[in-house]
Amino acid sequence: MYEKKIYIRKPTKEYSKQVFRLIKECENLDLNSEYLYLLQNTHFKESCSIAVCENRVVGFVSGYKLPNEPEILFIWQVAINEEFRGIGLANKLISNTLKRKLNSGITRIHTTVSPDNKSSIKMFTKLAKNLDTKIIAKKFFKKEDFINSHEEEVLYEIGPIKQKELK
Repeated sequence: MYEKKIYIRKPTKEYSKQVFRLIKECENLDLNSEYLYLLQNTHFKESCSIAVCENRVVGFVSGYKLPNEPEILFIWQVAINEEFRGIGLANKLISNTLKRKLNSGITRIHTTVSPDNKSSIKMFTKLAKNLDTKIIAKKFFKKEDFINSHEEEVLYEIGPIKQKELK
């Protein structure tokens, strides 16, 4: 059992620099601009969550509702500090986001994962199991869709989600 107290909540602007550093530490994630993380922690705070331990960001999930399908939450990035991996923190962050009143209409989650990112695939499979729903993988972005060297991205669809059953 993990001893330190972890608080999960909506992000705020004040945590943006720490979120940027956390993403940078996670070598398998694409690092975006500091400005983007400021926007995620302000404009998109309802669809993102952070985990804070001893005033340090140790986990971050960024997402947004699809503009033309607001019942779908797209999870963009999941970052967990190495020391805090393996304790189910990613699933807790996503669940925290889903439980918010403004997200009560979400019935499905979409995300993309590179085929070699086995830990993310395992985490999203576990999330689907915890939500008592299915997960389907579909081809989405091919290698050729990217300008720079980047693996393909497989779309994972999780749902349907029954909001009343969220833990």
